[in-house]
Amino acid sequence: MGETTSEPDFVGGFTAVTGSHAALDEAVWNPISMATVARSRPRFDESVLDACAGDGASALPTAELVGPGGVVDAVDLSAELVEIARERAGERLPQLRLHVADVTEWEPTGYDLVQCVLGVLDFDDLDDGARHLIERARPGGRAAITVWARGAFDPLPELLAEALPDGGASLDAAAPPAAGRASIDTAGSLAQWLTRLGLAGVRAHTVQRHLELTPELSWTLVDGTALRFMLGGLGAPAVEKVRRRFLAAIEERGIASIDVTTLIAIGQRPAATKGRGRTR
Repeated sequence: MGETTSEPDFVGGFTAVTGSHAALDEAVWNPISMATVARSRPRFDESVLDACAGDGASALPTAELVGPGGVVDAVDLSAELVEIARERAGERLPQLRLHVADVTEWEPTGYDLVQCVLGVLDFDDLDDGARHLIERARPGGRAAITVWARGAFDPLPELLAEALPDGGASLDAAAPPAAGRASIDTAGSLAQWLTRLGLAGVRAHTVQRHLELTPELSWTLVDGTALRFMLGGLGAPAVEKVRRRFLAAIEERGIASIDVTTLIAIGQRPAATKGRGRTR
């Protein structure tokens, strides 16, 4: 088992911020997804479930690797993001099947590979949701889970909270209890958690990366991730004031970059005594 981290709750659930989410593809989602695919290693003719697929950052390269004889089921709750993935794929990847659905209720099983990039902490029940994903893999199949490492995005959430009209007091009052949520923000804790959920031979990798900030990118990181939900029901004038205070705080503190390190864990579903054919 490796030794590394988990994922901050503030990143995920991008349905309401589709345009800004897609604007982060080049800077954030594509590099992280490619790092995952490089480790999950989709193979020619394999069947893959790409969970919480977003706009296809991991599903598209996976579909290219499995080739026309393989299948990639890419599942996401956001119809808007799935449509972006459809446009990106065009007609060139018939093996890519896009679905608007809740992956925690996805029934098909028997996949050679199940992968989920930065999605598991969106599940209402973290353990049950992740276990459901693992069980979509065939006996002997692989599962790959990517999460944020501890400290990723810091100090942006803190600065955004301080820029709110109430200085973040309402966020503290509304924060859900942490009880019942696994801490998976180190490689070791992530590997142990997935082992407890039923994967064997889990190896967790730390992929270190920093992102150079510009004012435009700094605000897109708010607008295109679940950081935006910290803004609550603020109207446009109030949001603009928050934006100015937020960017001023970044400049005053001399923050030139942020850590966007991720953890990627790969494990195998134990083989059953009597194997079953894969489902497509």
